[in-house]
Amino acid sequence: MPIEIPKLLKAIWRFARELSGDDAYERYLRHCAQKHPHQTPLCRKSFFRQEQERKWSGVNQCC
Repeated sequence: MPIEIPKLLKAIWRFARELSGDDAYERYLRHCAQKHPHQTPLCRKSFFRQEQERKWSGVNQCC
């Protein structure tokens, strides 16, 4: 049975978003709902600010 084109396009789009990190906030919300249901998750803006700080706060020169 061949895969329908719309389903294939959706799968490709999900894969591209996952690779680029574009779905990070949605994954964060799912994680919070499953593992920390008693805590209020960060808003989108706060989440991305925290992620940028986490990624770039420890950047050091190699030499």
